Amino acid sequence: MPVLEATDLPSHVAVQQEAPARTRADSKAWLNKLLYFRRTGVHHLFLQGITSDRETEARVCVLQCRARADAGDARGSGSRLSPSALPCTQQKPELIPSGKMSMVHTTIEENFLEGTLHFLSEFVSCKHCPPRDIVSYLIREILLNSHRGEILKDTYMLLMKIQMLHPASVGTVGWDWTLLKYTMEDQEKPPGRLLFLEYVVQTLEDDLQQNLRLHLLQKSIAKKVLSCDMCFSNVKDVVEWLVAAVTGVGFCQPQEQPQGTTNSSAEARAECSSSAAWPDCTDRAEVAPPAFFSQKVMLLLQRMLSIAVEVDRSPNCSSCKIADVIFPFILNIPLRSQREAFLNTMDSQLLRCKVLELMFQHSCEMPTNMPLSLAKILYFLTHSVLLQYQEEAAICERWDEMLQYLTLLLLSYQNVVLGHLRSALSERMDLIIKKAKPKLQDDDHITPLDIHLNVENFLSRLQQVLGEEPFPRQITEKVHMLQELLLIIIAT
Repeated sequence: MPVLEATDLPSHVAVQQEAPARTRADSKAWLNKLLYFRRTGVHHLFLQGITSDRETEARVCVLQCRARADAGDARGSGSRLSPSALPCTQQKPELIPSGKMSMVHTTIEENFLEGTLHFLSEFVSCKHCPPRDIVSYLIREILLNSHRGEILKDTYMLLMKIQMLHPASVGTVGWDWTLLKYTMEDQEKPPGRLLFLEYVVQTLEDDLQQNLRLHLLQKSIAKKVLSCDMCFSNVKDVVEWLVAAVTGVGFCQPQEQPQGTTNSSAEARAECSSSAAWPDCTDRAEVAPPAFFSQKVMLLLQRMLSIAVEVDRSPNCSSCKIADVIFPFILNIPLRSQREAFLNTMDSQLLRCKVLELMFQHSCEMPTNMPLSLAKILYFLTHSVLLQYQEEAAICERWDEMLQYLTLLLLSYQNVVLGHLRSALSERMDLIIKKAKPKLQDDDHITPLDIHLNVENFLSRLQQVLGEEPFPRQITEKVHMLQELLLIIIAT
């Protein structure tokens, strides 16, 4: 709080004078905004295994560096902390002076990477930012080149420091979609591609939050590269990369596992991805733990799809477009564990709803035109047949998967309704602040009797399919769980 107050006001006296003007209602409104729209940043890659708050520690570290730099500037003026040493929000940063940049350029000409990173780390401060071409050089020539893990780690940390002090915008961002596409599809698997992807998502996230506060989403980086209205082909690229990360096809070359291994297929793919990504075992252990790479890529790409849903005016329309692209891929994902990983890691509840709705609509004997609602979920329960996937699983396993996805659809739909997720981000902010009631449809008004009859109808139909065999325990549990969730929802 003292830091926030210092950024708003130039002195302690001013804080005392202005404080009464901020009412309790205003504070509560802003708190609601922060609680709802403040997302956890991209998890810091080099703080894995630390039990304390990793994001907080990383940000505190950068803030301490900034404070030391500002304090050093203040000492030159003979004061403890001059107004010019206030945080970045009150003063437009300048480029690093040409004299200092000449030292950086000298190290670049000599290909002295350690010197380049050292000087830039020293020169970047709250008041001084590097030119755009230098940020681009760090990304293209160092992070995405075959250097040892320590160089990659230091480059990534420097980029994150720059991003923390001087968040990238459309005019200053050091990467473009062509570079990202080449990196994700490069058969040689650049060692720093995970670090680069993490940096990309961080720049998208920070810029989105900044422009959301200013109500200028149309000027964000995400609008330029992930808009379903303006560049939908980029969104299709993300879907293809995500499917490749989930299945391992086109993403890495799986290594042969020794006989008797107990690793799951997902762990094996992750180990393979990690091995392909990092050139040295020691460096790989420092940079990314085993069984980490593909899962991390999956989560980052899911976040990009979530941003693509939100950045345009209509999240509902954007999610429908993306779901239409995802649906054929889902049917061709070979293993249930992979399909579950794809759906469970979705960052956008609205997009997950649309994808699952398409799946069940496709599996219905008689498709219905009613909008997604509680009544439609009950309709799916009693009219769906099993989807045909590539694998040949037992009939009970396939029914179990169907019930699991139906429960997931119910939970996602409830989150969409309660969170006003069909509304644009700017409108949603006002709805949350006003504590507006969720808009229910006529088909959301179902009764306990409706639930009971549909569940009994499903069990009777399933009994005919399975014959005289008793229901497997997992199917019985999933049916009862779905019934209980529906009863809880209509009771609240």
